[in-house]
Amino acid sequence: MNIKNNINNFRQNLPAGCELVAVSKTKPIEAIKEAYAAGQRVFGENKVQELVPKHEALPKDIAWHMIGHLQSNKVKYIAPFVSLIHSVDSAKLLEEINKQAAKVNRIIPCLLQLHIAEEETKFGFSEDDVQKLFQSPEFQNLQHIEVRGLMGMATLTTDEAQIRKEFHGLRMFFNTLKSLPLPPQVTMEELSMGMSSDYKIAAEEGSTLIRVGSAIFGERTYQH
Repeated sequence: MNIKNNINNFRQNLPAGCELVAVSKTKPIEAIKEAYAAGQRVFGENKVQELVPKHEALPKDIAWHMIGHLQSNKVKYIAPFVSLIHSVDSAKLLEEINKQAAKVNRIIPCLLQLHIAEEETKFGFSEDDVQKLFQSPEFQNLQHIEVRGLMGMATLTTDEAQIRKEFHGLRMFFNTLKSLPLPPQVTMEELSMGMSSDYKIAAEEGSTLIRVGSAIFGERTYQH
């Protein structure tokens, strides 16, 4: 498994405007350094307790993305440095991010996670929830966040038509939002869709950020 070659292959094959987020969860520092040496600067982690020590140990020009389910009580640990939080799945979490960002005098970029899959286990807003959120007086008070776009995870299935339908639906909603008058802290620039198993479909459907781990680093290294 040659990490450098894998990264270069991705770079050559991704459409313009689609950025690779190298998912380094469960991966050792050495593997991340190898990806860094190949020019990769955007890495995604899904656990705060892994993200913080990696941020401390690795070069400071890395843009760390939080891509996993984020608990409100963990936000404070990543607020000083996180570049983008993909997985904002409730108004309560958004309020906590705003609160912790204010403490460190930052505006933290976020994506709203939409529930687009058929599985009940996936977190996220509905389209209706997002519209209501943007219109709520509480949202207007959030001055330390920037909602940069949307994130979605497709159903875990081999049915490519199903995956494409879910990604396409998210893209259509993203485009709809872009055409509406939005609050000043909403920019709708990023659409985070696609992982190792379905990134090709996601890229075709207009993803601007794909989250790829095993196709770069090899199968997940399980930690006990």
